[in-house]
Parts: sequence; structure tokens; C-alpha cells
Amino acid sequence: MKNIKAVIFDMDGVIIDSEPIYFQIQKKVFDKLGFYVSEEEYNTFIGLGVRTMWERLKSTRNLSQSIEELIGFNNSMILDFFKKYGEIKAIPHFREFLNSLLEEGIKVAVASSTSKATIEIILKKLNLLKLFDVIISGEEVKNGKPAPDIFLETALRLKLPSENCIVIEDSKNGVIAAKNARMKCIGFLNPNSGSQDLSKADRVIKCFSEIKISDFKSL
Repeated sequence: MKNIKAVIFDMDGVIIDSEPIYFQIQKKVFDKLGFYVSEEEYNTFIGLGVRTMWERLKSTRNLSQSIEELIGFNNSMILDFFKKYGEIKAIPHFREFLNSLLEEGIKVAVASSTSKATIEIILKKLNLLKLFDVIISGEEVKNGKPAPDIFLETALRLKLPSENCIVIEDSKNGVIAAKNARMKCIGFLNPNSGSQDLSKADRVIKCFSEIKISDFKSL
């Protein structure tokens, strides 16, 4: 193994196949605020911090609400949805891969642009909440992906240098953020995350069954 001591997972599109769900929720949010976003445009927001998304939308839609008001409204609708949502399933073979990391003593973390409350609700429903060493939301850092802030903060909390961490991401913005943090990155090709350019990743997989800990040394 190439001195890899931690694996940092994005949540949406990596741990759960949630992007189609989010698009439906976000359409309701946009509709209540009186504007339309196409699926093509929405795909450019995948992996971005929620603040960056609303900064873009506020500038292009001339919204009167403050960024804080827009973020608060957005997060409350998402949280309310997942509180009422039924069973949530993890991405196929994710649990097996996670267990293999834990058995080898490799630290695991979640670094997601989603609000902390929503991350915790989802991981609790998956019975995974207590397994992660660190869970961090985009709310807790200054700049969202593709800036490296969230991954640098995760490494800091893991008490590890960047070069000892691998990130698994399904979005272009997430992959760029990982590389900007000087971390190795595995791109997770999820067709439900839109046409994401994962070319900057060190490796791209379509299923967690394709990757083993012994593969880390070749990254």
C-alpha cells in the first residue's frame, strides 16, 4: 500500500445514489422561488458547495433573497424530505468496500457539500453514522468544491497529511477539489450524476467491487 491511511468519501452519488432525488427536491425549491433550472444546468451544480450554487443562481435569476436566506430555505426543504423518506439503500458493494477499509485499520471520512443535518440523517438511516472517523459538511468551510477547503479540513481533523488520503468522488467539481488538496482521487462513474468529467481522477471505477486496498499502491 502506498502509505494511504484514510479514505474520504463524498456522500451523494458515492455512498447513496441520491442525485436524481436531489434534482426532484431542487425543482420544487426552484419552483417555489419562481424560476426554472434545466437538468443540464443542474448537472453543472453537482459537487458544488450549496453557497456557490446559490451565488450563481442569485446572479443569473436576480433573486431578492439573501444568500443566507436561500441556503436556509434550500437546506430546510432537503432535510424535511429525508426525514420523511423511507428506506435508503447504499450504493451496491459500498458496505463491503467500507468494511474492508475498517478491517485494515484505514480511517474513513465523509466530506459532502450537503448540510450536516442531512448528512447525519442519511447516514443514520443507513446504519453507517458511527463508523466514520470524521464527518464534515460544506457548511463548515469557507469555500465549496472545487476549492480544496473541505478535503484539507477533513485531513486536518483526521490528523493526516494530504498525501496519506484518497478521495472518492462522482463529480468533476469534487475531483478537482481533491486534486487541489494534493490528494489521490478515485472517480466514481455514476450515470445518475450527469455527464461528469472525471478525467483528472487517478483512476475511474463504475462499481466498488472494482477496487481493492491492494490497488492503492498503483495510484
